[in-house]
Amino acid sequence: MDLYGQKSKSIPQKIVIHIIEIILLWLSYWILFQDGSAWVESHLSITNSVENIDRRIIIFIFNIIIFIRLAYMMIFMLKRKIPWEESISVPMAFALYFIGFPLFVLPISQPIDGLDFFAIAIFVIGCVLNSGGEILRNQWKKNPENIGKIYTEGFFKYSRHINYFGDLLWVIAYAMITKNVWSITIPIFLFSFFAFYNAPKLDKYLKEKYGNDYDQYAKKTKMLIPFIY
Repeated sequence: MDLYGQKSKSIPQKIVIHIIEIILLWLSYWILFQDGSAWVESHLSITNSVENIDRRIIIFIFNIIIFIRLAYMMIFMLKRKIPWEESISVPMAFALYFIGFPLFVLPISQPIDGLDFFAIAIFVIGCVLNSGGEILRNQWKKNPENIGKIYTEGFFKYSRHINYFGDLLWVIAYAMITKNVWSITIPIFLFSFFAFYNAPKLDKYLKEKYGNDYDQYAKKTKMLIPFIY
């Protein structure tokens, strides 16, 4: 967690991350709309149902939006140092979404229904909570009067790690769109990572940095899921 105190532009690392992300985007397009679906069917024994590709289109649009969000956050908002190992691990984690969900959706040909529109709404809400929360916090930190203070406003009034909760929502939306029961393994894994590793570790760092102010914030604000957990 020492990385949170180290400031660096980390330009080479960010370039590597975006190159890998672009390759993953191309692979997702290849799997969803080109010969990749046939290759997957023959080599991985995953059925390639081509009767209705609406779900594939939605999944790929989700991929593009997530890529743009990640690029914006990294280029304009991420100030801490990015170690070289993270420049590989971050895009590999996103391969779960860019590659994993396309694989899960390949066998599914069910037409779009009301639940899918609900999933799209959840995706939008998740993106707003994550990126919107970070943007508001970044603007707040630019005010010299707030130097050394902990940010507890905006979306962060409802959860100490509302950005993680936003991530969880849009990943759940991916899983809902696939209509594949196995896809729920990805949001379950993500929740476990946030709830039992990343959020507690970040809590420890923030407590060390802000002391009693963070203790008071933690007493009245749930860690991950607003009003629940």
